[in-house]
Amino acid sequence: MSDSRRKKPLLVAEKRYGRTATKSARKSAKPKAKPAAAKKKRTTARKPARKQNPIVAFFRRIIGWVLRLVWSLVWRTSFVVALIVSFAVGYVYLTLPDVDELLDGRARGSVTLLDRDDRVFAWRGDQFGGVVTADTVSKHLKNAVVATEDKRFYRHFGISPRGVASAVRINLREGRGPLSGHGGSTLTQQTAKLLCLGVAYDPDDWESEAAYVRDCRRGSLGRKAKEAIYAMAMEVKYTKDEILSVYLNRAYMGGGAYGAEAAAQRYFGKPAANLTPAEGAMLAGLLTAPSSLAPTANLQRSQDRAATVLRLMNEQDYLSEKDTAFYQANPATLSEAAKANAGGYFADWVMASGPEFFTRNTTEDVILKTTLDPVIQAAAEEGLRWVFENKVREGSKAQAAIVVMSADGAVRAMVGGRETQVSGAFNRATQAKRQTGSAFKPFVYATALERGAHYDDKVLDEPYCQNIPGSGQWCPKNYTGKYYGDVSLTFALQNSLNIPAVKVSEQAGRENVRTVASMFGIESDLAAGPALALGASESSLLEMTGAYAGILNGGSSVTPYGLVELRLLGDESSLMGSGGGIGERVISDAAARELIWMMEKVVSEGTGARAQMPGWQVAGKTGTTQAARDAWFIGFTSEYVAGVWMGYDDNTPLTGVTGGGLPAEIWREAMVRIHEGVEPKPLPAFVPKPQPKKVWTPDRPKRSGIEDVVNGILRDIFGGN
Repeated sequence: MSDSRRKKPLLVAEKRYGRTATKSARKSAKPKAKPAAAKKKRTTARKPARKQNPIVAFFRRIIGWVLRLVWSLVWRTSFVVALIVSFAVGYVYLTLPDVDELLDGRARGSVTLLDRDDRVFAWRGDQFGGVVTADTVSKHLKNAVVATEDKRFYRHFGISPRGVASAVRINLREGRGPLSGHGGSTLTQQTAKLLCLGVAYDPDDWESEAAYVRDCRRGSLGRKAKEAIYAMAMEVKYTKDEILSVYLNRAYMGGGAYGAEAAAQRYFGKPAANLTPAEGAMLAGLLTAPSSLAPTANLQRSQDRAATVLRLMNEQDYLSEKDTAFYQANPATLSEAAKANAGGYFADWVMASGPEFFTRNTTEDVILKTTLDPVIQAAAEEGLRWVFENKVREGSKAQAAIVVMSADGAVRAMVGGRETQVSGAFNRATQAKRQTGSAFKPFVYATALERGAHYDDKVLDEPYCQNIPGSGQWCPKNYTGKYYGDVSLTFALQNSLNIPAVKVSEQAGRENVRTVASMFGIESDLAAGPALALGASESSLLEMTGAYAGILNGGSSVTPYGLVELRLLGDESSLMGSGGGIGERVISDAAARELIWMMEKVVSEGTGARAQMPGWQVAGKTGTTQAARDAWFIGFTSEYVAGVWMGYDDNTPLTGVTGGGLPAEIWREAMVRIHEGVEPKPLPAFVPKPQPKKVWTPDRPKRSGIEDVVNGILRDIFGGN
């Protein structure tokens, strides 16, 4: 029997589920032993951080605050600036006109001058050959402009930060201010500048057009900012090629040419669409300094610049190595018209003599047809140059001028000074008023012949004096200092004797001489005293040559002229015609023929012998003023009249020069060249017949018009002169 007090083990769960359950129970009980480790971990995490230096911490907090403030200001300011720029660009965009209105921005028009054969020989005013576009010009010109002026033109948005940074770096390296010198402007910005940021020229607002242009070219920081905004607005409004088209039409390219078409015609005589790479490079090279680089000013300098442009085109793959080498070795040259640069003085004279609103201040494009003969012009220039190179001492500052015209007053050539390739220079042929000396004497004898004298009438050459009221006694002397007694009018003229000329003038009537001279076209004030006969009055070479033309044409007055026709570009009908030519009769045909015969003796036997031309009859007259300050020779063949003046601009006396010397030689050298290939013809002079010797007096009756008519009929019937 069992002991009921024996302590039995309690019945627990692990007994109930066997060994597995017991192990699980143990495992679940193990985590109770981990709190110590967890507590250790918590103790480690809460370990206090190492304390920073309070000063460093303070400055770190200050710097962080400043950086956050700066960043806040930068992005806010940038946002505001971007907003303002956007509004500004939008406003300018709305004000921009259609691109077609921007292509011709000249304030005045152009004048194109044509010679007698309708060939262009000169340009004046703001030349504009017509509208071109980036698509119609030669691709070589387009590529050259982009390569030279803005190689990133097709990639930027109107301004180029990279270009500006590069320009600033270059300026600083060269010792200038950051905005002085290179500007880093894009083609779009340059076009904006050409448009003057949309401000049109108004004569009422500006002192001059030059002042307006200077203001448009200002480079201040504020101006640059406006320029950038205007450029960005243009980029939004127009295409790249439209912007380039505006630039190609407005850019000044030297020589008075505005735009590519005008420059192509001006320098190469061809349209801008047909330019070669060499020609396109030359025009693109002008853009940096159009006046000094213009090929008409210095062809070699222009060609050197073009070679650089060709290299840039090659570097940017617009030209192959082979083509670049070829065109650098064969640079562009000027057209014949541009190369000759003919008639600079003549063109200036025509412009000054034409109506101002169609020449100097025209707002239209005008075509002037003129009387200029380029062959005669070149001959006159060459004749003058030859004499100065071979007959005048080196270093001489003496000047000379030449005028050549037909008998009707049509001016064929004009040289206003030793420097012939000029424009706007002082023209000694038209602007200089100088004493004429003995070159005036033909008008004294013309008056006498018209009043009944003849070539072989006698006049006494002896000491002679007059009392001049307020001046005392006046006693003229011959140049040789000799007296020749009874001499014929012909002998007196051919040897340029002074005393006979004064006596003939006084006998014919001083006022009559003044009248005849003025009717022949000498418009200057004529001396009132007896010295009138000796050329004490002043006149221009053009006036004197025109007066001699009146003698050649048979005694009718002549108004020298250079303008034949004026019309507007594109019009067929002319607005005006010639403003000169033959006018009213001054002396009879018979008197003119007799005078021509007497003047022929001046050249064949007298003071003008150096003007003789092989195979040609020449009539003329020398002239030398007091102290040899002026020397003249004016003469004519049956074809042309030419006048030569020589002297110093400051009235310094010439040394060893008279009218029968260097001026006569210049005349001969020019006229020999002018008459090359022309069949010689005799002068329209009379054939003298023996007449009884007599001393002429002014009482002899004046020739009648009936006598001239009868003589003319007899000549027609029986021939001869």
